[in-house]
Amino acid sequence: MNFFHGCTALITGASSGIGEEFVRQLAPHARSLILVARRRDRLEALTGELDRPGLTIHCHAADLADEVQIEALLAALAASGERVSLLVNNAGLGDHGLFEESEWARVRAMLDVNIQALTRLTHALLPDLVRAGRGAILNVSSIASLLPLPKMAVYAATKAYVTSFSEALRAELRGTGVSVTALCPGPVSTEFGQVADRPNSRDSLPAPEVFKVPVEEVVRAGLAAVEGDRARAIPGWLVCVVMTLTTLVPIFLLRLFLGQRRRGES
Repeated sequence: MNFFHGCTALITGASSGIGEEFVRQLAPHARSLILVARRRDRLEALTGELDRPGLTIHCHAADLADEVQIEALLAALAASGERVSLLVNNAGLGDHGLFEESEWARVRAMLDVNIQALTRLTHALLPDLVRAGRGAILNVSSIASLLPLPKMAVYAATKAYVTSFSEALRAELRGTGVSVTALCPGPVSTEFGQVADRPNSRDSLPAPEVFKVPVEEVVRAGLAAVEGDRARAIPGWLVCVVMTLTTLVPIFLLRLFLGQRRRGES
């Protein structure tokens, strides 16, 4: 973890799940942590738990689906004088079910958080990283970014954006000292599944236990990929093997497989 010693890290979606675990694993090494999430009480509780001499923790309560709150966050960062050296774009929303039955407000929030907020924060903070000649961006994507997923059509599409954006930006930044990594986890035991499931739906988000990877392992894999300057990380050897093989399957065969799933199946 030498790469992260003395870093200033901004972590979105820091109040729970993967984001909270990023905070926990970075806290022993960082000089400053900037935590962003909607629930300030959780951020403050986490701060009280992890606070130590030599570590400064800033909490920002912000809904990243709201452009005004994003701009207020960026203004507060500029006023603080903090210079972020590690940006962890972790915040994300999901939705599971038929697109035609989705609520537009929920779809719009997914687009705003998963795509717009991630892109805006990266755009705002990247110039300082390039000027410093050293830094990293870790975008939390998903294995859903690697193939179209019925009943998660919008979520998979937003994560496909994240993975593609990360790869392209990484190529642009070659030689600048700034790396970009896409972390593509599979099923993880966090609040995400419960939040993605629709109220009163009996069609819950499928997550086979054999594919689940502990959140601690997911975060370790992401940080190791950043330290090793790797473009992409898929945590869990089984998930990695399955997804690598899946990406080699021609799209017309995938269409045949996906088309066999009846509308009522999970």
